[in-house]
Amino acid sequence: MTLHSHTFTQSRPLRRRSLVDALRSIHATWRQRRALAALDAAALKDIGLTERDVHREIRRPIWDLPAHR
Repeated sequence: MTLHSHTFTQSRPLRRRSLVDALRSIHATWRQRRALAALDAAALKDIGLTERDVHREIRRPIWDLPAHR
């Protein structure tokens, strides 16, 4: 019984860290999308994006993170 309780207390901090990491990723993605939306046409051309690309990206839900995350 002690082993079971010990295992439970060890797993809780991992879940909290995972939640914090997820929230950090969501916040970072939100900031990046805001920065992307602020770029002018010349800057978008420099990085190879169109205004349509940007519009599609910034309309994604906040929890819809890029696949590399």
